[in-house]
Amino acid sequence: MKLYFSPGACSLAVHIALREAGVDFQGVKVNLAQHKLASGEDYYAISPRGYVPLLEFDDGTRHVEGAALLQYVGDLDPQHALIPPVGSAARLAVLEWLTFVSSELHKTFSPWLWHADTAESTKAACLAKLAARFSELDQVLADRDYLTGSFTVADAYAFTIVNWAPMLKVDLSAYPHLQAYQARVAARPKVREALVAEGLVKAA
Repeated sequence: MKLYFSPGACSLAVHIALREAGVDFQGVKVNLAQHKLASGEDYYAISPRGYVPLLEFDDGTRHVEGAALLQYVGDLDPQHALIPPVGSAARLAVLEWLTFVSSELHKTFSPWLWHADTAESTKAACLAKLAARFSELDQVLADRDYLTGSFTVADAYAFTIVNWAPMLKVDLSAYPHLQAYQARVAARPKVREALVAEGLVKAA
């Protein structure tokens, strides 16, 4: 299996999940600014949508969309720790958070806050929405370590997207429980492995 990724992009969530699940995979770095691989190959030839993550299976088939890939990778975990069994209320809770991160966080950050030419009024609206969502997360995380109690693929996704805040100079100081959560996830051994592999933190 191959994971096409760009350091720090939303593909980090799938990278984390693969490591947490103990799945053997090859990481393939994508330059999203140029849409090329290190070899010079055109990434659009691999993924017509041009974005990451993309999983390529051993039979050559390719699949995209982070929330869908996280569910798939979670199901590869034999312990069902990353996503509970189909039909369970616990699984529904994880899917609910995956959807929340995808629609309320991911698509509020991206593309609007990443582009310098985004109108100031649009940026202000995005920041206001994020503030409301961060406040909600801060309350949820006041009495639990992870979104559903134990670490799941939803946490891999939430951590990855909230991690964009400091990159974009979005202040998280008003959300101490969310800050503690980010630090707690970052300290997980497999998460740290992914961060080091993507060059986001230095190896100890």
